[in-house]
Amino acid sequence: MGLFDTVRSSFDIGPGYRKNLQTKDLECLMCEYWIDPAGKLYEVDYSHTQDFVEDMLGYIPNGRHGKVRPIYHTGVVEVYPEKWDCYYAPFPSCHLTFVDGIITKVNHVSKHETRNP
Repeated sequence: MGLFDTVRSSFDIGPGYRKNLQTKDLECLMCEYWIDPAGKLYEVDYSHTQDFVEDMLGYIPNGRHGKVRPIYHTGVVEVYPEKWDCYYAPFPSCHLTFVDGIITKVNHVSKHETRNP
């Protein structure tokens, strides 16, 4: 498998791209991104929002909120659905062209491979 980034999109990319998406074309360090309804790209950072508690051997929320910052990426980013349950259909892929962090073009790519169940 490998590392990938998660992209959540409020921008209408097309059918099959409504839930969590994955990409390896941004940081590829398990970062989280969000595309707003206008097509602008943001990074969502949840670091320092939980504290480790030894007695419970786990993490608890500490009341801090995450940070959202705009990303001014220029280039093509390939995104694909996190889950694809249609084993009879080719696994979809989509190329998003960004200019200064804003989507300017959406290109759906048909892959000729199918996932093995």
